[in-house]
Amino acid sequence: QAPRAFRLTPAAIEDFYVRAASGDMVPLRNLVDITVAAQPQFLLQFNQIKSATISGAVFPNVAIGTAIDAVREAADRVLPQGFSYDFTYASRQYVTEGGSLGRTFVLALVIIFLVLAAQFESFRDPLVIMVSVPLATCGALIPLALWVTTLNIYSQVGLITLVGLITKHGILICEVAKEEQEKHGRDRRQAVETAAALRLRPILMTTAAMVAGLIPLLFASGPGAQSRFAIGITIVAGLSIGTLFTLFVLPVFYTYIASDHRIPQAAEPAAIPAAADGPAAT
Repeated sequence: QAPRAFRLTPAAIEDFYVRAASGDMVPLRNLVDITVAAQPQFLLQFNQIKSATISGAVFPNVAIGTAIDAVREAADRVLPQGFSYDFTYASRQYVTEGGSLGRTFVLALVIIFLVLAAQFESFRDPLVIMVSVPLATCGALIPLALWVTTLNIYSQVGLITLVGLITKHGILICEVAKEEQEKHGRDRRQAVETAAALRLRPILMTTAAMVAGLIPLLFASGPGAQSRFAIGITIVAGLSIGTLFTLFVLPVFYTYIASDHRIPQAAEPAAIPAAADGPAAT
C-alpha cells in the first residue's frame, strides 16, 4: 500500500522532536512558536531595492512636468524618513532627459553656426541665417501656450528638428545674395532683394511639402498618437510661422549685418605723361 501523502502543517511541525544538549528528545513546540501569516509570492524591486508601485493618470490639459512636481511635493511630505522614490516609463524619461533640452539646443546652434561659417567663409552671414531660429521657436511655442500640447520629450525633439529645417530658408537666400554681390557687384540691399525674389517660390514649395508630410502626424490615432501629434504640431506651427517671418525679417538683418562680398575692382594704371620734346634734363 502506498504511503499516505504527508501535509506539513504548523501542528505537524510542532510535533517534531529535536535532541537537547542532555541527549533527551524535546518536542519543537517547547522551543518555538509557529504562526501563519499571508505573504506575497514575490517582492517588487527597483534598482535592486524593495519597492512598491504607485500609478496615476494626468488630467487633460495638465503638463507632465506639473504632475511630476506635484508628486514630488506629496512624496517629500508624506514618505517617512529613509524612504526614497523614483519614476518609471514616460515620467522617468522626462525626468532623465528633459533637462538636456537646453544643452542639446545650444549644441545644435553651435554646430550649425560653425558649418555655415565654413560654407560662407564669414562669421556674419551665419548670424543672419540664425535669425530665423528664434522666430520659428516662438511659432512652435504657440501651441504649447494654447494648451494644444505640452512640453514633453516629443515636442522637445520637434524643437531640435525645427532648428535644422528653418535654417534652410536663410541658406537659400544668403547663398544667392552672396553670388549677386560677387558676380554682379550689387550692394547688400540690392543683392538680398534679388535673392528673396528668386528664392520665394522654392522656399514656399519646400515648406508646403514638409508641412504636408507632417499632416498625418496631426491626425494619428491609436497607441503612440499623442507622441506623434506633439512632434507634428511643434514642427508644423514653427515651420509655418517661422517661414512667414523669415521672408520679411531676414532680408532686413542681411542689409545691416551681412558681410560685403563684392570683389574690389583692380585699380586702373595711372596715365603716363607724354615725354617732352628734346633731351631729358639731367
